[in-house]
Amino acid sequence: MMKFRFRRQGHDPQREKIKQDLFAFNKTVEHGFPNQPSSLAFDPKLRIMAIGTKSGAVKIYGAPGVEFTGLHRETATVTQMHFLPGQGRLLSLLDDNTLHLWEIYQKDGYSHLEETHSYVLPGRPGFDTANSPPSITRVTVILLRSSCDVAYLGTEGGGIYFLELPGLTLQEDRTLYQDEVLQSVPEDYRCGKALGPVESLQEHPKDPAKILIGYSRGLMVLWDGSTREAEHLFLGNQQLESLGWERSGQTVVSSHSDGGYAVWPVTGGSPKTLQPATSTIPYGPFPCKAINKIVWQTCDSGSPYIIFSGGMPRASYGDRHCVTILQGQTLVTLDFTSRVIDFFTVCNTEVEEEFDNPTALVVLVEEELVVIDLQTPGWPTIPAPYLAPLHSSAITCSYHISNIPLKLWERIISAGEDQSPRLSFFSFPTFVSISLSYLAQEPTQRGLLLTGHEDGTVRFWDASGVSLKPLYKLGTANIFQTDCEHNDSLNQSCEEDWPPFRKVGCFDPYSDDPRLGIQKIALCKYTAKMVVAGTAGQVLVMELADEKSEHLINVAVVDLLQDREGFTWKGHDRLPCVLVQCMPPAAVTAVTLHSEWNLVAFGTSHGFGVYDYYRRNSVLARCTLHPNDSLAMEGPLSRVKSLKKSLRQSFRRIRKSRVSGKKRVNTSSPSSKVQEANAQLAEQPGPHEVEMTPVQRRIEPRSADDSLSGVVRCLYFADTFLRDAAHHGPTMWAGTNSGSVFAYALEVPSQEKFSERSVEAVLGKEIQLMHRAPVVSIAVLDGRGNPLPEPYEVSRDLAKAPDLQGSHSVLIASEEQFKVFTLPKVSAKTKFKLTAHEGCRVRKVGLVNFVSAACEDYAENCLACLTNLGDIHVFTVPGLRPQVHYDCIRKEDISGIASCVFTKHGQGFYLISPSEFERFSLSTRNITEPLCGLDTSRVHDSTWKKSPLAPPTLLLAPPTSPSIPAHQRNVAPEMLLKKGCGLPGTKTLPLSQFKACLSSLHTTVTFRLRGPHCCYFDFKTCY
Repeated sequence: MMKFRFRRQGHDPQREKIKQDLFAFNKTVEHGFPNQPSSLAFDPKLRIMAIGTKSGAVKIYGAPGVEFTGLHRETATVTQMHFLPGQGRLLSLLDDNTLHLWEIYQKDGYSHLEETHSYVLPGRPGFDTANSPPSITRVTVILLRSSCDVAYLGTEGGGIYFLELPGLTLQEDRTLYQDEVLQSVPEDYRCGKALGPVESLQEHPKDPAKILIGYSRGLMVLWDGSTREAEHLFLGNQQLESLGWERSGQTVVSSHSDGGYAVWPVTGGSPKTLQPATSTIPYGPFPCKAINKIVWQTCDSGSPYIIFSGGMPRASYGDRHCVTILQGQTLVTLDFTSRVIDFFTVCNTEVEEEFDNPTALVVLVEEELVVIDLQTPGWPTIPAPYLAPLHSSAITCSYHISNIPLKLWERIISAGEDQSPRLSFFSFPTFVSISLSYLAQEPTQRGLLLTGHEDGTVRFWDASGVSLKPLYKLGTANIFQTDCEHNDSLNQSCEEDWPPFRKVGCFDPYSDDPRLGIQKIALCKYTAKMVVAGTAGQVLVMELADEKSEHLINVAVVDLLQDREGFTWKGHDRLPCVLVQCMPPAAVTAVTLHSEWNLVAFGTSHGFGVYDYYRRNSVLARCTLHPNDSLAMEGPLSRVKSLKKSLRQSFRRIRKSRVSGKKRVNTSSPSSKVQEANAQLAEQPGPHEVEMTPVQRRIEPRSADDSLSGVVRCLYFADTFLRDAAHHGPTMWAGTNSGSVFAYALEVPSQEKFSERSVEAVLGKEIQLMHRAPVVSIAVLDGRGNPLPEPYEVSRDLAKAPDLQGSHSVLIASEEQFKVFTLPKVSAKTKFKLTAHEGCRVRKVGLVNFVSAACEDYAENCLACLTNLGDIHVFTVPGLRPQVHYDCIRKEDISGIASCVFTKHGQGFYLISPSEFERFSLSTRNITEPLCGLDTSRVHDSTWKKSPLAPPTLLLAPPTSPSIPAHQRNVAPEMLLKKGCGLPGTKTLPLSQFKACLSSLHTTVTFRLRGPHCCYFDFKTCY
């Protein structure tokens, strides 16, 4: 008789609608510090900041939660960026010499960042393009005119080009070549040499028609654009690095390659050729490195600020990355742990202001952003509400907890505030942004992300919204007695040293002892107890306290080898003084906590154990080593690994796979019939049997003597039926790399008898998966197929009690398949062979509760898994029916796949770089994304100039409302125009120019009548 197996996956329109309401994949926001930053820009009017990266990304930040991200089509480094102040426009320059204009526009009620124009500077006329050097028109510096209608482009060939904004149109008739400038230079200074590339361009603070041009050779020219003549020449004898104006326009400061800077007076009666009034090398007299950038800022309370980067003594401190602040006799050298990219000051930019009065200094370095308060004595740092460097020490693990109770949340915040007392009373410069608004809904739940680091720290992050905010830092290094010092070297400084270095920033990637690294974290959000496990087999159980206290730490040693002979640990030594020390001191590979039973379980590459931290005694120790697991005794830090042994094992695997491939299956053997029957195991047929089973791939069973087969991959506590179907009780489950699952029944006394009786463990079940695939996760499902609640959730009425009447089941997820077994009989109920069907292996899994976007009361529990190919699959529980499949991470991104963590409500995080988490959502309802609005005024085009001869005019009033009614948006301009006359202080323009502006700016106009001959117009740019 012929047998056919059908699957119940026919097209069901009702089910498809439910799936649309439950599942939707979106990459929502990137948390952390941008990887490999290359440029910085700041808009003083809108108070927004932009960071460009080497990968071509542009990220704009405003108030917390207000973020915009754009990516150039070309994967090239963003070398420069410049805001058009107040317009929401950004001009960027890539290292391939292309210019790009970005605009923040409105769409569907929210603001978005989009590239609108791009431009490449053509070659110089009259030159043979094929033979001339391509760098002659390479842009070296950009200056935006204060009116934001023209961009000046300085090039390597010494020419200056004029680009009209915002259309990026070249004004060829205004191009200023070096030959024209050389005509004004004295003959003895020229000496037949070129002036070199244009290094700096600065607009005169009082006369926009004049620009200060700095050439690499050292010559500076104050050029009058209206007369096309050089007004002043500044003859420098050192290679020029940067220029800056003093606010009044009477002083110029220049920095040079010899580590010095010069001050040049500029007055109305000054001669054409000028010499510096003062020239100094701050860190001389020995040779110094170049001062890359210098800023002169005036202050109404005293001496001006002189801020510059670089200039360190070449021999002694040439490897330091520094920014110097000098005011009068006060000098501070800010010492960073990574290269300085750029900096800017937050100060007065209004023309009518007499002084700059800088309030803050913002420094972008390769690995972090540091803000210095210039108003508070001592110039302390201002903590940033976002952009914190996640990788201040390399991230080794991560852990997410949803729905944090308010009490614990407030205690963590309070502990963080006590840990880092605020020295500055001023907020982050971009924190207050009047033109920006956060339009997304406030988070409905408090999410906590914990990251473990290489230096032994655990950092707490507020992951509730768009901004990942640092809350608290837990250090474990000071618990251990090691040879290295754990003092915070970033805060150490000596007043007698010169230069007066001050360590700033928190990026410190170097770990003195690799044994301190954090491998696994577990936290109970109801009791504030946390387990931290590390690289040297140390397991710490801690509880959050409201006050500091000193107490003796009790140490317990758990021998996981159980006196097995023939095994000698060749790895690192154990760390002294820990709560639980696994022996051998191998890295902890799995950990779990059950605070209601006062138990913690831990596993390494040698076995697993259970520890009662209330009575402080070991409950269980089980060795999982295979006799051939000698590789597990060497440890990740051992230097005695045999290359010969590794090659021998590789060749054995190759030979084994070839031999197994040549073998023919004997269909008459009993084992082959069992395997065939196992391969044909399927779900019970249903009424919608329409699809045939896909072809399954052949999976080779793994050898029992593979190296590291004893590694414990997962641990799990559950209250379920293990001994019989009538009595449930505490159990502990462990899964290993060889496909073995151990289930122990635990005798846990009642809370009243915790101090009288000890916890006991008895082996109840042992399961061996057929292909010996590593066990990734274990979860027990109640009689309704729902995952069991967390400890204390039921007793505190925070979750429904599990169904203890129906039969429980256990879901075991291996790298190759998912399988559900009934309890307590442990018989196979259903399974899905992912590797056989999809050709991939499971890397991360998580049980997720998906709530419908259409109905808040409808939800489904599903299993989400990430594979080695970087795709995500979602299955129903306990039926294991495939629901959706998404491509999430590139399969080449191994570190990203390894770092992925799922949340319990359909979101996830993974590292896209050492310093950034990518946040994604699988849920239609639960999405965290930056939804924000930017209100800009873009009336800065050249057509908006006042015309004194304009007959009929329009009076333009400032924008009064944030939005325009829908019925007023598409009204023709002719219907809105009436004759009017100009009033004092109002902007007027001709009718023709007004129409041109409307068509080019897409501006929506409404009007308010003011008498019979005049009307006011409210304008707003729409996109």
